[in-house]
Amino acid sequence: MRRCGEVHDSGQMTVELAAMLPVIVVVALIVYNLAKYAEACSTFDRVSLDAAVSHGVSPSGTQSRGAAVSEIEGVIRKALNSSTCDVTVSASDAASAVEKDGLSFPLSPLLTTYRCTLTFHPWPTTISVAGVGYAAPISLQHERTITVDRFRPGVVI
Repeated sequence: MRRCGEVHDSGQMTVELAAMLPVIVVVALIVYNLAKYAEACSTFDRVSLDAAVSHGVSPSGTQSRGAAVSEIEGVIRKALNSSTCDVTVSASDAASAVEKDGLSFPLSPLLTTYRCTLTFHPWPTTISVAGVGYAAPISLQHERTITVDRFRPGVVI
């Protein structure tokens, strides 16, 4: 028997959960993507430096800059093994990189700078749960640069 003035809270927790569930899902997706990005960056940092030192100095087959770049790119892609990550590698003379920094003298004509770039695409790109929308940024980028002497193994700057 109900008395006048009594307040019953039955069902209040269910309503609060229904209101908070979309927010919880969006926060969980953000945390998931952040963890995947951190994992991809740590793997990329380790593998890109190893690949540039080992394959950039002496690529198998043709001893050209293009062959070294494609071999480094392939090794990094294989190590990441992810459909949400894109890898690009570019190579330039170390002298041109020094000139961009304001210095005009070449360090050595034999030094090559490899610039490895990881582009991470979060999953899912867009989602809407009960009116709460989540739109991931287009992509996140992480870059790693290493300078090696392509003709003398073991010389890393």
